[in-house]
Amino acid sequence: MTAALALGTYRVRAVSQAARTALAAGARWVDTAPNYSHGLAHQELASVLAGHPSVRVSTKTGFITTTQGRAAVEANVLTPEQAGVGHSLDPAFVRWQTEQSLSVLDRADLVFVHNPEQATSGHDRTRLHDLLRGAFAVLEDFAQAGRIGGYGVATWSGLSSGALTVAELLGLAEQAAGSASHHFGGLQLPVSLVMAEPIARALDGGGPLVEAGDAGVITFASAPLHGGELPGLMTPELVDLIRPGLSAPAAALLAVASCPGLDVVLLSASTANHWHDAEKAVAIPLERDRLRSVIDALAAG
Repeated sequence: MTAALALGTYRVRAVSQAARTALAAGARWVDTAPNYSHGLAHQELASVLAGHPSVRVSTKTGFITTTQGRAAVEANVLTPEQAGVGHSLDPAFVRWQTEQSLSVLDRADLVFVHNPEQATSGHDRTRLHDLLRGAFAVLEDFAQAGRIGGYGVATWSGLSSGALTVAELLGLAEQAAGSASHHFGGLQLPVSLVMAEPIARALDGGGPLVEAGDAGVITFASAPLHGGELPGLMTPELVDLIRPGLSAPAAALLAVASCPGLDVVLLSASTANHWHDAEKAVAIPLERDRLRSVIDALAAG
């Protein structure tokens, strides 16, 4: 089976319309963040999600819009200097921002710590892990109280840079919970034919997707079309190698959705036609050998 398609709301302009379209097409996850759509994504999603109680929702904590920064300062959660940085994993802020998210969305099956690598300058892994442990402790409290389903990490470069590993994240969650019965349940990272290392490693039976899956953690691929840039980079030969007859976007999406160990692909499609085309493209996964040939061809090129 291929990974499930879900709505990712990063860079989506009409969030509420995109959500209605995705949910009508059968999407079972909606992924968002307090800073998406200039800080308005949650408000735009709230009324749509209220009519779909079974749809799972993931949001994030970490990034701060200007408006949120002012509110956090007024609430004595952050200093003006801290708010001005634009990102915080301070436990008080994580708690405050998660409360704000729940007040609007009314639910969160997962709360991702958003690009935690942003929180430290340079490569201070010890400091980064301390900050994550503190953020996890706050989110663990929410989960144990039944207010969120669980938490995780959504990272752009934390895993690829070596700042984080899946084993370390699970260890930090255990420390935050005080036992092995933690609620760390999601991992989001970029997976595409541009950022293909997770696919290559999964085909070899390792890497973050396989490690997370083995631990029962749901895995999400962000930016499967690399912010819309990927289709323009693909050659007809590469498309044919993936599956003849597909469009470049469909071929790129199929390759990602066929990755071993991947559960969910976040797609920022906004029209019914785009959703139906995507669903059709990923209906039949690539054979493992064919996907390996694609990755090998990219590496050789």
